[in-house]
Amino acid sequence: MPTYEYRREDGTVFEKLQGINDPALTTCPETGQNVRRIISGGAGVVYKGTGFYVTDYKNGSSSKPAENGEAKAESPAKTEAKSEKE
Repeated sequence: MPTYEYRREDGTVFEKLQGINDPALTTCPETGQNVRRIISGGAGVVYKGTGFYVTDYKNGSSSKPAENGEAKAESPAKTEAKSEKE
């Protein structure tokens, strides 16, 4: 359920957890003042973890070098070609 922000007549703001289909509040449940829902940026997308990986991209390549000292994994075809030469 999303959290909506409301502004009271006196200018103070409060948040209310409501369902998407719930009607907007017209009065503050605590003070009884008239309120208006205000548009906020919201949380957007929250990424967890260490970041993006080479496998996250459609073409499989990245212009950025591998992070944390990790070498890029070679494709199986390149590994097989090296094995045949040895």
